[in-house]
Amino acid sequence: MKIAALQLSTLPMSDVKLDYYFKICKKQGVNLLLLSEYALNSFFKELEQMPKSMIKEQSNHKIEILKSLCIEYDINVVAPIVTIKGEHLYKSTARFSPRSVHFYDQQFLINYKHWNEERFFDNVLEKFSLPIFVLDGFRFAIVNGYELHFDTVWQEVMRKNIDVVLMSSSSTFDSLQRWQELIKSRAFLNNVYILRANRIGSYKEGAEAWRFYGHSSLTSPFGDIELCLGDKEEILVASVDKDVLAEARKMWGWKKQVLKRELL
Repeated sequence: MKIAALQLSTLPMSDVKLDYYFKICKKQGVNLLLLSEYALNSFFKELEQMPKSMIKEQSNHKIEILKSLCIEYDINVVAPIVTIKGEHLYKSTARFSPRSVHFYDQQFLINYKHWNEERFFDNVLEKFSLPIFVLDGFRFAIVNGYELHFDTVWQEVMRKNIDVVLMSSSSTFDSLQRWQELIKSRAFLNNVYILRANRIGSYKEGAEAWRFYGHSSLTSPFGDIELCLGDKEEILVASVDKDVLAEARKMWGWKKQVLKRELL
């Protein structure tokens, strides 16, 4: 199965750029496209300064564009987006298919002093539930970038027998090597593919510039980075293979041991 990761800064309201990349995906036989974090909406620090009406307009417009493109090109898309219910804002991920749209609220949110999504958004604190869907015989899970750090998430990835983890992020500063090592470790220890789409571009706050470095990647179930982009706007097109998943799981056997214990 062919999948793709598109690393972007915030998209304009026009559908021209997305239409261009959908054409590439269609030509390459891609069935699922992952967008980077804060591609459909402005970056979080900009959202903090925007009226809710403008955020709502931005989100609703992008949703309609993606609905239309998914139908036209017969492609599935997973993309982070801010959803609005009344006066409440939620950090979510949308899964678009040619037939429907599903929304999942992110469950672990950044809560640092300089970047506090937990305080800004109205996501409900509840028991973790891993968003899962099946496409072309592969079991996909949606794990937002910040959620990479929590063992609870990966226990569910193992327990639910996931094949491919889709991870959108907006990593910045000097964290590239740390993120790459974390992703390789999670992919290897859980014998899953991890497709990551990381934001590009920059945000300036006073004299300080936040640079989003891209380097979107596909990491194999053996923990190897198979493909990796640079720091500019690019699309990564890759294949995931059931035989590779089976080989990794047979060689290491961790998944079998975990699933045995689930039956005790």
